[in-house]
Amino acid sequence: MNIHPTAIVADGAKLADGVTVGPFSIIGPEVEIGSGCTIGAHVILEHRVVIGEGTKVGHGTILGGNPQALGFDQARRDTGVRIGKNNTIREYVTINRATAENSDTVVGDGNFLMTGCHLAHDCRIGNGVILANTVLMAGHVEVDDGAFLGGGSVFHQFIRIGRLSMVRGGCRFSKDIPPYCVGAGTNLAMGLNSIGLRRAGLSAEARMQLKRAFRLLYLSNFNVTQALDEAAKENWGPEATLFFDFVRGAKKKGICDYSGKELGADE
Repeated sequence: MNIHPTAIVADGAKLADGVTVGPFSIIGPEVEIGSGCTIGAHVILEHRVVIGEGTKVGHGTILGGNPQALGFDQARRDTGVRIGKNNTIREYVTINRATAENSDTVVGDGNFLMTGCHLAHDCRIGNGVILANTVLMAGHVEVDDGAFLGGGSVFHQFIRIGRLSMVRGGCRFSKDIPPYCVGAGTNLAMGLNSIGLRRAGLSAEARMQLKRAFRLLYLSNFNVTQALDEAAKENWGPEATLFFDFVRGAKKKGICDYSGKELGADE
């Protein structure tokens, strides 16, 4: 281990081999840090924080702080933050601990959280997610694997962002964003994330099915319930099935509306 002499590591903290802790950082007694992690300068890890191996935490980041929820009893000790392996968490990111009994705010593996992002209590981030600078999430937001959220985008509590979706910068959402879609404006879906789907290795057949699925949901004369009924009459591949399952299971706020942009040949 390489711990700067100005850092404070409390008794009880568990640091594996190969951990580096920068100057003036504070590591609380309930913290566990996996092998090969790098903790920058002026980082605060408090309450129950578990960080998986190979994760890098940038300067000024605060993990495990109390949730910004008025009814939360700050004396509780049974909630925390759990970070997976090989994440990059850049400068001045804040991730608050969870509120529910014996639970964690969760970040999976291989994610990239850029400078100034905020994850409120009880958020759940999957694997391979990218959050550009100053993405802000209220409590209980879920982000599925491979999503890309543009800089300055903001997300209301209790919504879900689907797999391999892409959100444009500076947008705001209080509805679920279906998987594979591009989110834009305020609660709008403007087509498929066609470039992201290719980069993720989806086959031409899968992309064509998703295009058909998107058209059925958004560009037919059906409402959501009718579109799902029509979809149930066909056999779909795994990606389109996931798309319709997501819509079927959307939370009470519903899914994003269609932006009105026509789908191009590549979408």
